[in-house]
Amino acid sequence: MPVPNSDDGDRSLTEVITSLLDSIPNLLSFKSKWSSIRAKLSDLKTQLSDFSDFAGSSSNKLAVDLLVSVRETLNDAVAVAARCEGPDLAEGKLKTQSEVDSVMARLDRHVKDAEVLIKSGLLIDNGIVVSGFSISSKKEAVRLEARNLVIRLQIGGVESKNSAIDSLIELLQEDDKNVMICVAQGVVPVLVRLLDSCSLVMKEKTVAVISRISLVESSKHVLIAEGLSLLNHLLRVLESGSGFAKEKACIALQALSLSKENARAIGCRGGISSLLEICQGGSPGSQAFAAGVLRNLASFVETKENFVEENAIFVLISMVSSGTSLAQENAVGCLANLTSGDEDLMISVVREGGIQCLKSFWDSVSNVKSLEVGVVLLKNLALCPIVREVVISEGFIPRLVPVLSCGVLGVRIAAAEAVSSLGFSSKSRKELGESGCIGPLIDMLDGKAVEEKEAASKALSTLLVCTSNRKIFKKSEKGVVSLVQLLDPKIKKLDKIYTVSALEQLVTSKKCRKQVVAAGACLHLQKLVEMDIEGAKKLAENLSRSKIWGVFTRP
Repeated sequence: MPVPNSDDGDRSLTEVITSLLDSIPNLLSFKSKWSSIRAKLSDLKTQLSDFSDFAGSSSNKLAVDLLVSVRETLNDAVAVAARCEGPDLAEGKLKTQSEVDSVMARLDRHVKDAEVLIKSGLLIDNGIVVSGFSISSKKEAVRLEARNLVIRLQIGGVESKNSAIDSLIELLQEDDKNVMICVAQGVVPVLVRLLDSCSLVMKEKTVAVISRISLVESSKHVLIAEGLSLLNHLLRVLESGSGFAKEKACIALQALSLSKENARAIGCRGGISSLLEICQGGSPGSQAFAAGVLRNLASFVETKENFVEENAIFVLISMVSSGTSLAQENAVGCLANLTSGDEDLMISVVREGGIQCLKSFWDSVSNVKSLEVGVVLLKNLALCPIVREVVISEGFIPRLVPVLSCGVLGVRIAAAEAVSSLGFSSKSRKELGESGCIGPLIDMLDGKAVEEKEAASKALSTLLVCTSNRKIFKKSEKGVVSLVQLLDPKIKKLDKIYTVSALEQLVTSKKCRKQVVAAGACLHLQKLVEMDIEGAKKLAENLSRSKIWGVFTRP
């Protein structure tokens, strides 16, 4: 197979290899090394024979570049072999040995590169012009370019791979669809293997590509499938990488830290400590993304001990006070996850000044969606008996009421759950009612999401224990009807206990009792009794015994 710019006349590569194979048994120096070279030359000869079977090999740039490199290596091998024909080494033993080792390493790389290229299918002449891209669609053009780049990342030297990663970065920045196409071409495993052996600069670019892929939802599972191999590389970047590399690693880890297995692995390998260090001294961007990873990790019980050991509460609260808006949101979200079901951590947050930080965050948020984490943290803190009074005394009830009417479903649900947590005493229930919670909660009963209906009915079942709140509720024309509608067994995945409890509070009033009956509660309750819903039988009996109605008076 002729190659342009040959330094060995017009001899084909196969002829040069055959000549070397014949001469190697006669070499007197470094016999064991030449024996290994002979084996590699035999493999390369077979591969070159395979190349000639593909019509596309003569026009494929990757194949041509590889053959040029092979020619250069073979020429060097011929020259070095000539110096090893006798026992005396005119160039010196160490220098000659170094040259022999170099030839052996380069041949090994050529064999591996040729194997990758042959298996890739790029050499098959299927009517596509590789160099000129005579392709019918843009998608096909991107697919072919991605395929070429994936191969280039696996073959050739440092300069070639560096050029390929630059082209890949440019391609991925254009469109999320390009990311999906590259992932489909198998780029992720290649990138992970590249992290094992590439230079520092190349490693940073590779991590940047992985972070870009992690931002496309449909591609995250491919990264997660790489498991500990990819995780370990990214964690090493957190420890010793540049600021740029750390930021990109944090972006990728946000996607990888969503599974329990990966979260446990990150915690066990010192990842939480590295992330907290970035939160304290990293760039604004890396701080925000590091807090995002910590937020994911904190949602798993298995990692909480690591947070406690690293004094994470202090660091997170400091970030809420001084970080960017995204960093603040992620830090509050992390605190919300940490305090879920853990009274000791709730108390730690309060001791470290978390209440004041939460107030500042709440008052400064311009995007109501970002407030959801703050509302969840408030709900968690309100569940702790020691903290409840502090939360109320700091003025959170007036802050909570308008959130119940905001346009973001998740925030409304979290706010309703916070109302349930705060309604722990007669005094707090009364204050919540007087602050205006009842009206928005009634509106939420008519929401489309079952989660919203349930959160609202639960909050109302708590607030309606208070007589003054029942008076407020009765002023609504639709309140009773909205509650009764939730008794319908056809509404699936809705816990009817809270609705039954709320209605139980209301039917102590003769007027409300009539409204409940008129709204069709009895029919629904018959079915709920059959389903053994707690409180349904008692409520049904109260409604059916008309002779008892006169015993009750209006409150």
